[in-house]
Amino acid sequence: MIDFDLDKHDVNHVHFIGIGGISMSAIAEVLLTFGYEVSGSDMKSSSITEKLSKKGAKITIGHDKDQFPSCDLVVYTAAVKDDNPELIKAKKQNIPIVSRAEMLGLLMKKFKRSIAVSGTHGKTTTTSMISLILEYSDFDPTILVGGELDQIGGNVKVGNREYFVTEACEYVGSFLKFFPTIGIILNIEADHLDYFKDLDHIIDTFTEFANLIPKSGFLIAFKDDPNVQKVLAKVDCPIITYGSDASCNYWAENIHFNENGFASFDVFHQKIFLGSFELNIPGKHNVDNALGAIACCHTLGVPIEKIIKNLKMFHGTHRRFDLLGTLGDITIVDDYAHHPTEIKATLEAACKVPHNQLWCIFQPHTYTRTKALLNDFASSFDHADKIIISDIYAAREKDTGEIHSKDLVEKIKSYNKNVVYMDNFEKIAEYVNCQAQAKDLVLTMGAGDIYKVGKLLLNKKG
Repeated sequence: MIDFDLDKHDVNHVHFIGIGGISMSAIAEVLLTFGYEVSGSDMKSSSITEKLSKKGAKITIGHDKDQFPSCDLVVYTAAVKDDNPELIKAKKQNIPIVSRAEMLGLLMKKFKRSIAVSGTHGKTTTTSMISLILEYSDFDPTILVGGELDQIGGNVKVGNREYFVTEACEYVGSFLKFFPTIGIILNIEADHLDYFKDLDHIIDTFTEFANLIPKSGFLIAFKDDPNVQKVLAKVDCPIITYGSDASCNYWAENIHFNENGFASFDVFHQKIFLGSFELNIPGKHNVDNALGAIACCHTLGVPIEKIIKNLKMFHGTHRRFDLLGTLGDITIVDDYAHHPTEIKATLEAACKVPHNQLWCIFQPHTYTRTKALLNDFASSFDHADKIIISDIYAAREKDTGEIHSKDLVEKIKSYNKNVVYMDNFEKIAEYVNCQAQAKDLVLTMGAGDIYKVGKLLLNKKG
């Protein structure tokens, strides 16, 4: 754990290398609101850097040691390499340097209650649910979420110093730099195998995260997940569970779906009926996410009637079953799903939405994930009528030639013959535009830039 404190070390000016990232910019905005002097650099100008400039941050485009300001602390992203000229100069000047995750942990220390939402899937949705419940229940939380949430006008909202709500990502052990007083574990599965050795390594890392929570706090956990149960056996703080039956502290019964695939369900706590809930986002997986949010907010003292009302107001974040528009009477939806379990859950949710044929246009995300989970990916598309696989989105990786989207297509054919590979977005959009029929539902899916296909399709209107 980092031995540093923003107050004890008399920090007034913080400089961000890579300030244009969604998480870095959000942290910078919080610090600006708290009265810190903030500067930063990024490779290109964007709406994010322009927004920060208007709020008072001093932004420079490009990384140049001659533009590096006098400051008290430097924050950098994982994308910043050791040869970055600003990073080199900061080291020469003996300025304290912290990673983005470490900075987020330092920020948590400034709040009485820091809520950290972890899990392989559902972090952004559950964090957003908790945030809106607390916001519209007059708790005035400070919010930092990994997606665009319309109700707060982006991904960050600065409130009081009582409650801080954020996502807690397990990749490279980032959440081990945090100081949570309340933790949530939604689920644990094999992922990020470019960093983790295996599933046991992942479970051990989540266990470390859970043990960061003090005895004065509490851990909320999805008991239905066997990997989460392994963590619970080794945790010392108070535990609150949720799931599908009365062995949990909170559970749901009488789950039904309307014509849009939105769920209604009853929630029980300690064998007492709490209330009936309705969601405005589709899928059984979002019932589970909502239960985690309900357990958190109810434990914090939010009246149940406000939780019911505020959850119904939640319509999702951008890139989570996000309706992009229609092409004639063909509906186009985009989703961030990039793990086999997420793909299955999203396609199951899509099946509950009235449609003719269900198209899934999937962009695999990273070579290591595609290779390590190839068989799991292959069996994830059962609910799709038409499948198109695009090239793998490299993200932080280089192509070593060990895996290709064509390998995934061949594996999928064992389960679903209606799959093709296409090597560019224009081809995909043209193919779908020619082949899709009335009432079809077209779903673009992946954590990269596959959403652009939907935009290309919508540009073909008329």
